Amino acid sequence: MRPFNPSSHQTSDSWLPALAVWAPLPIRLVVGYGFMAHGFAKLSRGPETFAVVLHTLGVPAPFLAAWAATLTELIGGAAVMVGIFIPWVSIPMGFVLLTALVTVHLPYGFFSVKFAEVTATGIKFGSVGYEILLLYLAGLAALVLGGPGAWSLQGWIERRRPHEQVRETLGSLARRS
Repeated sequence: MRPFNPSSHQTSDSWLPALAVWAPLPIRLVVGYGFMAHGFAKLSRGPETFAVVLHTLGVPAPFLAAWAATLTELIGGAAVMVGIFIPWVSIPMGFVLLTALVTVHLPYGFFSVKFAEVTATGIKFGSVGYEILLLYLAGLAALVLGGPGAWSLQGWIERRRPHEQVRETLGSLARRS
């Protein structure tokens, strides 16, 4: 194999395509873990605590919405991490992200890191914008459009299917004999 040359337009014979199967893995792990971490934080504090926040924001049925968001983050995050049902779980996950963007983060602008002040005790940060929410949405969109990759539960299931079909065919042929 020849080493990767970024100035070369011929990447089909380089090692880059062989590494492409790994591309969805870091996205899945980071997006999935991020959602699960937020879901676990809500669960450990009690979804009723998050429901108070939702009530303050004017979200209808805040207790139901708190549980829905918590479970969406936990279950959806786990599904993304292992790489299964991504197009399906991305719908409620995207809804959670867009709701947070509109109800909380939009007034604070794009940037997620805003220095409020630097003191002798350390750096103090301001309100969080919607930058990270867009990164999560982009990660979900990339996984929906490109698939979860070979190193996923879905990839494993798809690799197993041909073997099962061959066994079924051989079994039916043996029964006919």
